[in-house]
Amino acid sequence: MSPKNSAVGLSRRTFLIGAGSVLALAGCGSSNDKASSSGGKVELVYRLWDEQQEVGYKAVFAAFTAENPDITVRMEVLPWDQYWTKLTTELASGKAPDVFWLTVDYFPDFASKGVLAPLDDLISKAGLKLDSYNENVVQSYKFEDKQLGMPKDLGVVGLLYNKTLFQKAGVTMPAELTWAPDGSGNFLEIARKLTVGNKQWGFCSWNHSQTQWLNWIASNGGHAIDKPYGTFDFAGDKSVEALQFARDLIFKWKVSPDGTRTNPPTGQATEMFYRGEVAMFPANNALLPFALPEVKFPIGVAAMPAGPSGRTVVINGLAEAMFAKTKHPDQAGKLVAFLGSEKAQRLMGDAGYIIPALNDAGAGYQAYWKKKKNIDVQPFIASAAGSTVNLPITEGWTAKSTEINKAVNDLYLNKVNVSDIAASMDKIGNDK
Repeated sequence: MSPKNSAVGLSRRTFLIGAGSVLALAGCGSSNDKASSSGGKVELVYRLWDEQQEVGYKAVFAAFTAENPDITVRMEVLPWDQYWTKLTTELASGKAPDVFWLTVDYFPDFASKGVLAPLDDLISKAGLKLDSYNENVVQSYKFEDKQLGMPKDLGVVGLLYNKTLFQKAGVTMPAELTWAPDGSGNFLEIARKLTVGNKQWGFCSWNHSQTQWLNWIASNGGHAIDKPYGTFDFAGDKSVEALQFARDLIFKWKVSPDGTRTNPPTGQATEMFYRGEVAMFPANNALLPFALPEVKFPIGVAAMPAGPSGRTVVINGLAEAMFAKTKHPDQAGKLVAFLGSEKAQRLMGDAGYIIPALNDAGAGYQAYWKKKKNIDVQPFIASAAGSTVNLPITEGWTAKSTEINKAVNDLYLNKVNVSDIAASMDKIGNDK
């Protein structure tokens, strides 16, 4: 997982600031070419970027090899930035890991180049049904009516909060938080009660697309892009209202630190929450394993505030992808199918690593966090089952998001009109 303090990369990993370095394992590239095609032993290479999940996958791959004695799996863990640089080069050169993690923002560029193997036949032969998985994650990895990614897990946006600060302020987290562009709703009211001068902030409004402004836009009835591979519309009225709300939390209602302290790439937003300076902090559920060792207070989880159009949150699930030119398509296909199975997804979910993409498989994840960490993660589960929106799905998004992020930094500095910022975002997004 990447300790990257930036809203540029839209994957779940951009939330895991302060997570520490990722240890790269020895070895790289493709599967064991020495294995014969006539039933000999085969070693597959599986690449990921999260050293914590690596531990969980040891149990998963042991179970897989128990069912498939002639297939072993070698994991490669690479740091986030190195992961994508290396993978992009390898896919272009025709030599890449057999199976690897994939995110929504990188998917369109890879899908259009034909380097991802279609999975529809192997999914069908394995008796798996795509309608058994979270619909948004399934659709995120479709290209030209082909399924190019096996749904892996759910990255869901919720609200982490400092229980100690709530207790000291005599505030109870309500069952439902609400907001509106004019400042009405109980969310702002609570944030004010939790703000103490310039030392403690009720909320942290900062430039992070997945956990911040994309959610405000969606729950205000706006949209970032009208459809996959469609037209960006940050300048629409509802979107501009939502972006203005993000700014007003800082400069009008003064319940959040400003961009001089939080703007990527050098900002300290997550660290401020860790230090107990911020009471409520939107985050992906994947932040929890990294936050706990850093904080000295009990963490609570709440659902994101519901806006005028209700609660809609960004959901960002990962997928298992198979290299189209793997030398062992049958064995790699078996691995992908196993990773999508209830057995594998529950092994990871029940150990608290992921919210499985498989519907109704999240009970173990919830039980783990309640029993082992005394944290109720039900709001994440409930939000995933409610109204959700995907990250923008379009070619070139990883490059465009870098430029959009630079434009959005101005939103948190109060220097440029919000409508002008939104127009700049649209221009960047819609330029071919």
